[in-house]
Amino acid sequence: MQSDYEKQGKTTAIIAYITIIGTIIALFMNQDSKNKFASFHIRQALGINIGFYLLGALVSMFDNWIISSSFYIFIFVLWVFGLITAIREEQKTVPIVGAYFQEWFTFVK
Repeated sequence: MQSDYEKQGKTTAIIAYITIIGTIIALFMNQDSKNKFASFHIRQALGINIGFYLLGALVSMFDNWIISSSFYIFIFVLWVFGLITAIREEQKTVPIVGAYFQEWFTFVK
C-alpha cells in the first residue's frame, strides 16, 4: 500500500505524461505543493518530450521508414512505461535514459 504522499502527487504525475502541454501544466500544478513523487515524474515526462522533439528533428533528416519507425516505437515505449509507473504510484526511471533525466532536470522540484 502506497502512502498518501504518492496519492497526492498522482494526478500531477499522470498529467505530466500528456504531451508537452501536460508537462508544463504539471510544472505549474506542482509549484505550490512541491510533491517529490510528482516532481520525479515531471522530470521523466519532460525528458521524454524533449527527446521526442530533438531526436525527431534529427531522425527526420533520414528519409528511411525503418529509422523513423524505430525511433517512434522507442519513444512510445518510454512514454507508456512512465505513464504506467505513475498510475501504479511507483518511482521507476524509464529504461536507458531515465537516470539522465533525473540529473539533467534538477530544476524541477
